[in-house]
Amino acid sequence: MDRLKGKVALITGAGSGIGRAAARLMSAQGALVAVADRDRNGVEETAQGIEDSGGRSLALTVDVTDEGSVADMVNAAVREFGRLDVLCNHVGGTNPRVDLDLMRLDMTEFDRAVDLNIRSTLLGTRHALPHLIKGGGGSVVNTASVAGLVGDVLQIAYGAVKAAVINITKSIAVQYGPQRVRCNAVAPGAVVTPALLGNLPEGVVESLKRVNALPYLGDPEDIGHTMVFLASDESRYMTGQLLVVDGGMTIRSPAAQGRQDMLPPSG
Repeated sequence: MDRLKGKVALITGAGSGIGRAAARLMSAQGALVAVADRDRNGVEETAQGIEDSGGRSLALTVDVTDEGSVADMVNAAVREFGRLDVLCNHVGGTNPRVDLDLMRLDMTEFDRAVDLNIRSTLLGTRHALPHLIKGGGGSVVNTASVAGLVGDVLQIAYGAVKAAVINITKSIAVQYGPQRVRCNAVAPGAVVTPALLGNLPEGVVESLKRVNALPYLGDPEDIGHTMVFLASDESRYMTGQLLVVDGGMTIRSPAAQGRQDMLPPSG
């Protein structure tokens, strides 16, 4: 239970869902964890849960699209814990009700998606880097999405900004690898979080199970465990990589379902 012993981790978007799961799992592995979110109640609940489990945590309220707010967040974490070893840029998202196909895309939503996903990743990393370098190196973990790997009938903005996060991850890895800063990304598939359940109709959620290779959707902890691995020294020789954690959603041939009928009866 000490894969992250002695490390200090800062996780944005930790007020619920995947970010909360990652924070709890990192704490369980020995990390001191600063958790940040715009939802003060949510992030304080995350921090309190960590404290109740015997860990050490700091709750921070942040607007990840505002550089001053991001700088204050990073500085507060370093003041509290004395150093920074891990940054998880987890804030992101889009509004699927207005992030539609190109002709019907609300461009205001596109701008918001750029700020929430791209700008936040750049700002968080830029302000964390001096502290990571000062400590002799560290790990940046960005949250991308399978939406950045494939085309879709809607959410054109979300796909574009998550593809950008993947490229940003590679660039940071190249630029700061000589200072022993690693940067990797996780691309979740469909994960049962409040955001997914709140944004997608029940029928769509059920349909997602049918396109997975595995017959179920992911839990936040499934992504959190991957983040723990990327934060730990177990992944010390990995940088600029994208780990797809999607239950096999993106590996299936489009013809697979139709070809199922060609299989001989089992037994």
